[in-house]
Amino acid sequence: MSPDLSKMSRKELLELRKGIDYALKDAEQRERKEAIKAAEDAAAKYGFSLDEITGPNRASGKKQKAAAKYRNPHNPDETWSGRGRKPHWVHSAISSGMDISDLEI
Repeated sequence: MSPDLSKMSRKELLELRKGIDYALKDAEQRERKEAIKAAEDAAAKYGFSLDEITGPNRASGKKQKAAAKYRNPHNPDETWSGRGRKPHWVHSAISSGMDISDLEI
């Protein structure tokens, strides 16, 4: 039997929503674990681990950092992959007359 929401106070509704949000997060984590376990079992049935099929980064959900393509000639510790916003040292080098290809590693 579901509660009659129209008779609940604002405070009671907020507490109910807070409890629902917590329950949803808990259910998502539980189902994610179950899905990973089912995928591992399916891979094991064919003699593989889940990492062998999907690669180690896919199973954990983490992406690898992009490799550096450009290096600051004045400070070799500063690199840039060419993705995202250009660092200040790239803007400075280009505005001083350098070509971006001069910064390639």
